[in-house]
Amino acid sequence: MSLTPLDIHNKEFSRSFRGYDEDEVNEFLDQVIKDYENLIREKKDLQEKVETLNERLQQYADIEETLKKSIVVAEQTAEEVKRNANKEAQLIIKEAEKNADRIINEALSKSRKVAVEIEELKKQAAVYRTRFRMLIEAQLEMLNNDEWDELSDSMDDEMEKIEDPVSS
Repeated sequence: MSLTPLDIHNKEFSRSFRGYDEDEVNEFLDQVIKDYENLIREKKDLQEKVETLNERLQQYADIEETLKKSIVVAEQTAEEVKRNANKEAQLIIKEAEKNADRIINEALSKSRKVAVEIEELKKQAAVYRTRFRMLIEAQLEMLNNDEWDELSDSMDDEMEKIEDPVSS
């Protein structure tokens, strides 16, 4: 049974011939010593436990600090990746715009060349038609010319001579 401070305070020793009973006092002191030793031991154990818990608490605080730093680094990295992605996207857009402009310019250039070629072909077709018309008109004029009749008559005469060699 453990002593309480009240027990120690209220403890009365019986009187003997020379004062307090020595055995009773010694027995009480032995009990006080034993309880005091237990309290010291318990106090030491609790102090060790407090130190261990403080160490663990410090470890957790260190881990928390490391995690906070890691989160900050991760956020910074994410922000940097985001900025880089935006820059790359802008570069891709600019490159696409340049390519689109180049393609449009090439298409316009080809379109102009085709238009020029079409105009040249129209001119050549008009020249060809004019020459062909002139050729046909010249041929018609030759056909309508009296020389054909004369040539035809002369050929008929020649044919007659060939057919009738005796009469010539």
